[in-house]
Amino acid sequence: MRTEDCYYLGYIVKTVGVDGSLIASFEADDIQNYKDLESVFIQIEGKLVPFFIEELRARSPKNEVLIRFEDIDSIEKARDLCGHDMYLPHDQATGSGREAFHYHDLRDYKAYNSQGIHLGNISKILDYPGNPVFLIHKDTREIMIPVNNDFILNIDHDKRRIDFNPPDGLLDLYM
Repeated sequence: MRTEDCYYLGYIVKTVGVDGSLIASFEADDIQNYKDLESVFIQIEGKLVPFFIEELRARSPKNEVLIRFEDIDSIEKARDLCGHDMYLPHDQATGSGREAFHYHDLRDYKAYNSQGIHLGNISKILDYPGNPVFLIHKDTREIMIPVNNDFILNIDHDKRRIDFNPPDGLLDLYM
């Protein structure tokens, strides 16, 4: 399995207790869509390694879960997974329309403003707590636009293009 065949699900945040339990942050609007997951792929040293889920429980804030994996039964084993990214195969995507992808899937898309001016390419999504941000690069310039459906006019997956209508004055900060 390759990351190109998967979508980014989230990452392992930290350990909980001493029995191998972990806290994970999911890039999902509704974690309930994932309550019956049997496994995930965790990226370790550049390779996707399957891990089978023993327990998965939603926590507050809404994008966090308590997760236990089979054969991860100590804090030492769990600690080795902290900070690693999790992926699911594309065929396990949930939802339809806009929910059928995750914002991390928009990496390398071309970004345009509402007037059709090319702003640059999305290089990554910065996971600031409670406020993820698209990081857009063009030449030596960086632009940051909050990940917010209200600022997205259109997403064309075939052309790998996203059109933004950010709040007044936001782009002026970068020009």
